[in-house]
Amino acid sequence: MVHHLRFFFEAGVDTPLWPEDMASPYGYPCDLERLPITPATRAELARLSTWYQSSIDWDYPPDPSPWSDEELQRFKQQARTALEALRRELGTGWVVRDESLL
Repeated sequence: MVHHLRFFFEAGVDTPLWPEDMASPYGYPCDLERLPITPATRAELARLSTWYQSSIDWDYPPDPSPWSDEELQRFKQQARTALEALRRELGTGWVVRDESLL
């Protein structure tokens, strides 16, 4: 059986992973603790999700992001690196589709 996950960041959510099946045993959104990944990758995905929250102007969310272009580029690079590590660790029994628009 192949498991399918979607990778993207969402306001107010502490994980970038979403199973395609809402009845997934991994939760919806995905509970990082349930995945067969290293603690380091789990921590990095959680860190990125927390960091993403700072890209939103919580006083008025439709406003532009308070991030500089440099911070946005750093975030994108680190998110891509984390996605690559996640895919390696999960292996061939998993498909992780990047929907992050990064």
